[in-house]
Amino acid sequence: MDEPLEVGQDNHAEGLSAPAWAAFGDLMAGVLGAFVLVLAAALVGQLDLANQLAAEVQQRQAEQARREALERALAGPLADGRITLVEGRIGISGAVLFAIGSDQLHADGRALLKSLAAPLRTYLAQRDEILMVSGFTDDRGLVTGKGAPKFTDNWELSAQRALNVARALMAEGLPPDAVFAAAFGPQQPVASNDDAAGRALNRRVEIAPTPRPRRAVAASAP
Repeated sequence: MDEPLEVGQDNHAEGLSAPAWAAFGDLMAGVLGAFVLVLAAALVGQLDLANQLAAEVQQRQAEQARREALERALAGPLADGRITLVEGRIGISGAVLFAIGSDQLHADGRALLKSLAAPLRTYLAQRDEILMVSGFTDDRGLVTGKGAPKFTDNWELSAQRALNVARALMAEGLPPDAVFAAAFGPQQPVASNDDAAGRALNRRVEIAPTPRPRRAVAASAP
């Protein structure tokens, strides 16, 4: 005869297995939650990377379009070799504009700047940009003697040259708020100063379109 089942025996066996299943369920829920977090983080990272790459591509395309627009605007002076255009910077040989050690524009230099003014004005009218006119010199000492211009150093000479070019462009119709001058003196040479050919390349003026500075918005009173 079968032995009688004691009251509570099955309940006791079930009571032993229930906590194990609960712990296993909690563990699986934790693993699943961690997996979901890792997957979400990976998706967010991929989305950020995709957005970053898209922004970089868009920026490169905009820069390329800007350079092409500048090339079209300056096609004439570029074709006859009077200027260069490298990475969006218009280069003009110092010999075209000034005598060595002088800040006074040659007649040919003024004529060249006059030919640049109209296309540059059209270019700027289509973009929120301004022109930085930069003066550069070689590293040699300034010309001295009777009748020579009086400059403290090459920095001052490059500053005055940049100012005179900027003023010539404004005299030809460029808005005063769209042009500013900068001086670099003998810094940032494009060739060696050890020979005459290199020094001639370093004596130059560059005109570079640059984004217009944003004006600060005044905070309103409470």
